[in-house]
Amino acid sequence: MEKNVTITKKFEFSASHRYWREDWSEEKNNKEFGLCVSPYGHGHNYELYVTVGGQVDAQTGMIINLTDLKKLVNKILINFDHKFLNLDTPYFRDKIPTTENIALVLFEQIKLGLSSLSGRLKLSGIRLYERFDLFAEVWEEI
Repeated sequence: MEKNVTITKKFEFSASHRYWREDWSEEKNNKEFGLCVSPYGHGHNYELYVTVGGQVDAQTGMIINLTDLKKLVNKILINFDHKFLNLDTPYFRDKIPTTENIALVLFEQIKLGLSSLSGRLKLSGIRLYERFDLFAEVWEEI
């Protein structure tokens, strides 16, 4: 039986965001989110690690051509890079762009793109660093 292998590629993008709930008072937003409520937002240089799993192709020795993975993820990140996530993307119109929510959206977008690229590969997981000491992960079994 063939073993599944995972490979991880790092990507980077920059974006700004704001934590705010319209249905809460200014006082409650300030209490819950602190400095993250600024109407001007604040930015981060994100690091995204994308882990893909599958069986090694006998002819190429790879589970995926990294050039193909890079093209796929960069096509998705165009919608996030140098954007004010609350206003410039459709994903966070009604959802607070926390690290956790950004990771969930990216996971679903990459998973969808990967399924159209190859039926034999699976997105195993992602890790999204907002800062060196803060990251969110989304994982599935391969």
